[in-house]
Amino acid sequence: MARNGRIPDSEQDAALKLWVVLSRAHEAVGELAKLDIERGELSLTEFAVLEVLHHKGDLTAGDVSERVLLQSGSLTYVINKLVGRRLIARKACETDRRLAYLHLTASGTALMKRIWPGHAAVIELATSGLSAAEKRTAIRLLKKMGLHAVVVVGGPGTKST
Repeated sequence: MARNGRIPDSEQDAALKLWVVLSRAHEAVGELAKLDIERGELSLTEFAVLEVLHHKGDLTAGDVSERVLLQSGSLTYVINKLVGRRLIARKACETDRRLAYLHLTASGTALMKRIWPGHAAVIELATSGLSAAEKRTAIRLLKKMGLHAVVVVGGPGTKST
């Protein structure tokens, strides 16, 4: 809706309103997620790295970087911290010695098994204003919009999650 509460008249008005609403929703849900994560023993970026390894399995640092949207310098710092805390380890690639895979250690796996259910519950609560069907519709539409934006802008590719 426009400032006066009306539905936007033009495609451009609708696009701009969608962007504002999407940004505000992302900020609200993201803030709840951030507060939940930072209450524990991890930073947001440390959690992001552990979470992707927990759900996707062993990945190279480059793959992790693409999935958690971190620059390589920042990622290297976070990885080194997690290795130092013995939550992840580097494992050399058997077929290409230039590559190393990151994987959760037993301590990292135990930590994620302990904190993931509570975090998932926070995200569920944050999105509980939508029904399950509305969430599925939002996922489908936002994915469609994002994939189209990548094509139009010629930006980085996306990987399905």
